[in-house]
Amino acid sequence: MATSKKIGWIGTGVMGNSMCRHIIEAGYPVTVYNRTKQKADNLTKLGAEWAENPAEVASKSDIVFTIVSMPYDVREVYLSDTGIINSLHKGGIAVDMTTSSPNLAKEIYKYAKERGISTLDAPVSGGDVGAREGKLSIMVGGNRGTFEEVLPFFKLMGKNITYMGEAGNGQHTKMANQIHIATTIIGAIESLLYGYKAGLNLEEMIRAIGSGAAGTWTINNLGPRIIKRNFDPGFFIEHFIKDMGIALDEAKRMNLSLPGLALANQFYISAKAMGLEKMGIHALTLVLEKLNNTVIKI
Repeated sequence: MATSKKIGWIGTGVMGNSMCRHIIEAGYPVTVYNRTKQKADNLTKLGAEWAENPAEVASKSDIVFTIVSMPYDVREVYLSDTGIINSLHKGGIAVDMTTSSPNLAKEIYKYAKERGISTLDAPVSGGDVGAREGKLSIMVGGNRGTFEEVLPFFKLMGKNITYMGEAGNGQHTKMANQIHIATTIIGAIESLLYGYKAGLNLEEMIRAIGSGAAGTWTINNLGPRIIKRNFDPGFFIEHFIKDMGIALDEAKRMNLSLPGLALANQFYISAKAMGLEKMGIHALTLVLEKLNNTVIKI
């Protein structure tokens, strides 16, 4: 049986729902909130208590986890007069697992510290499958002692959990992750287009290159979805565009030129213009297929 720590969870979308479920199934008492109540129905059936707003979640919790959509959502949930920081008791902990701005993470950390509350920025990677299977990579910034206190909960959600240093460093690490994915996914899709035009068996091709030097999470996990024409979101295109925008802003601040990221960003803006923003990031396939007047079929 879990300890008596009371847990709050805000955000039960594609990722958050499974992440929260792992904590409930471990035996912790959980209070949950989501803007669309129906998306938390399965969690309340498992025993979670429903709250009407983030402030109510915080007031009933020792540790609050959040995974919402956009940085402005994070700001509202944490820093508004009725937000988490002004509702959580002194000594409480708030953990934001949204992919958000490093500077915002630092602002939240400072604001919370002045009020006797600890925060961590702990974005994740691994998509919907990683969330369901409890195998996410979790990148954490903030106080080391707070990290150690929250680590047992991270272990319920992920397998690769890394403390990256001061507040904001979790988000910086996730930006590096997204920069890598942005160009890798273009390569994966282009390799599938090439293989298709060459007449290869694409399932066999993925097995062949996925176990060699070209092996990546992208080709091994999203490649099969692409050739089956399954573009359901493990991660929304609109959220990826948000992430790339943050990374490009940070790169500009650092005086870095990242042309690969800039190119990928333009491709994804094209995808949004085509009305694909609610699809998974691998639906970029539809943009590259249109450019080549070719549709991958098996």
